[in-house]
This record gives sequence, structure tokens and C-alpha cells, in this order.
Amino acid sequence: MANDTTTAPKRGRAAAAATDAPPAPQDPREAVAPLLAPRHQRTVAHLHALAASPPQVVLAEGGTAPERMALALYWAALLNCEAPDDARPCLSCPSCLRMAGGGHRDLIVLDGNKPSAEEGSFSIENVRALRGLLGEPPREGRRRVVVLVDAHTRVEAANGLLKSLEEPRPTTCFVLLAPQRERLLPTLVSRSFVLTLAWPTDAAPPPPAVRDWLDALVEFIQTGGGWMERTSRKGDLDAPLAAAVVLHCQRALADVLAGRAADPLGRLLAERMDLARLRRCDEALAAAQEALSLSPSPVNPALVMDWLATRMFLGVR
Repeated sequence: MANDTTTAPKRGRAAAAATDAPPAPQDPREAVAPLLAPRHQRTVAHLHALAASPPQVVLAEGGTAPERMALALYWAALLNCEAPDDARPCLSCPSCLRMAGGGHRDLIVLDGNKPSAEEGSFSIENVRALRGLLGEPPREGRRRVVVLVDAHTRVEAANGLLKSLEEPRPTTCFVLLAPQRERLLPTLVSRSFVLTLAWPTDAAPPPPAVRDWLDALVEFIQTGGGWMERTSRKGDLDAPLAAAVVLHCQRALADVLAGRAADPLGRLLAERMDLARLRRCDEALAAAQEALSLSPSPVNPALVMDWLATRMFLGVR
């Protein structure tokens, strides 16, 4: 992230991104609205209490992905708002407008869900470029805010980030976003002030087709039987259905890590897996999700689900 476009090629895609024309700001109230739901009032109060002396790293877990991102934008606006202290964030000043729209020069977002070669990804190359920028003062605000979306998906880049956290950065705040703290490196968690958003309580039950596959997966994990026969039937399992099954498995695992396992799969995982095995299960689910979403040619869904089911079967033994 260079000061001008002539140096951007030497400092990586993160450097080039910082010199692009900012997007048109969106309505800041719309951008932070997911955080302003009544169930997050305590979290918002914690943010305001922290703003007087901001920690270098805030880890936001729980909630939904949009709610975690809304927290990051709210925090960035709160730290840089131009209104008097008791009115921040006003969500109407130029700083708030640019923060919400992603166009503020002191807001950097690196996304662990983007491919490493894509601009704005949480890659080791972009982390290295970021480390060069951190030695510079903020460009237009009081504090630079670096948001790392789903930081748990890139272990190498996360290790690179740790080197940046070894030195105090009084004008830079990091925000790590992850479904659960257990998915992150313990060394990152230990350096963070953790805020837990209220977990969703109104998640829709899986549709019948997905529920059928989840029940079959539970049976296979318990007995080792029946699964391969299902996946071998031509036309029974396509990529969207497989992705939906993986998503509900991830939701069941999240419930286990949060201490509530009402789903049959969740109860099985809670009974048969310790924390280390749950982490490996989470990694397997993430790998399956990535394989099913490859573009333009996802991996054969039956092969992906056979691999995933086998990993989960072995994981409880």
C-alpha cells in the first residue's frame, strides 16, 4: 500500500488497492445496521467504552458474517468520526460516510474468502505490503483500521500478521473477524480483546432434502454404513445441495463451540470430539466448502462429500 501509484507494483496488490479511486459511499446507517439490532446493545456499549483507549486488536466472533462486518465498520467510524466525543459515531460526517462506503484511506479490508491472487485477499503478499504501510501515520483520520475478514482461513498470512503485532502501533487498530475464536491461532487470540456478538437464534431449519442428507451423515459417522451407496446414485447429489449440507454442518459445529448442540449432528460431535478434533472437523468443512465453490469447475460433489464424511467418521474414533 504505497503513497503513490509509481511504487505500488513493488509493494503488492494491497499497495495498489490503497491508491484506487474510492467507491461512492453507501448510507452509513445501512452499513452498520446489522450491528444495531437490540440483541447487540451490550456489544455496542463495549465498543464505546473501548474507544477511549482502543486496544491494538479487537476480535469479533459470533453473530453472522454481515453483523461482524458491521461491527468493524462501526468501530472504524467511531474511532475516526469528526463529531464531538459524546456524538460519535455520527454516521453523517465525511469520515463516517467514507468508512461506511469502504472509501476511507485509513480503512483497509483484507478478505480471507478471496483467492490469494485476487485484490483485497488476506494473502501473505498483502500482509507483507501492509507491514510496510504500518510504519506510516494515518493519511486522513486519527487511526488506521485494518479489518481481516475470516482471518482463520489463511494460516500463513496470519503468521505473517503476528510479526506486525510484535511492535506497538499506536495509530493502527486491527479487527479480526471469525465465527469462533477457536478457529484462529491461539497466539492471535491471546493478543486480542474479544467481543462476542449474540448468536442468531432464528436460524431456519434445513429443508427436507438437506435434513435427509444430514441424517444419513450422522448414521455414517456412527456406523460407517449407507453413505457411499447414496452418493453413488447418479443425480441424487448436485453441487448446490452438497454446499447446503456443508453449510448446515458448519452451523452445527458452531453450535457445539458455542456450548449449545441441539441438532443431532451437533450432539454427536459434542459427545465424540474434543476441541482438537473439532478444529480438524472445521478445517475439513472449510476445505469441502472451497472445493464445491471453485469456479468455473467445482470438484465432483459426490467425491467431496465422500471425503468429508470419511474425515468426520475417522474424527470420532
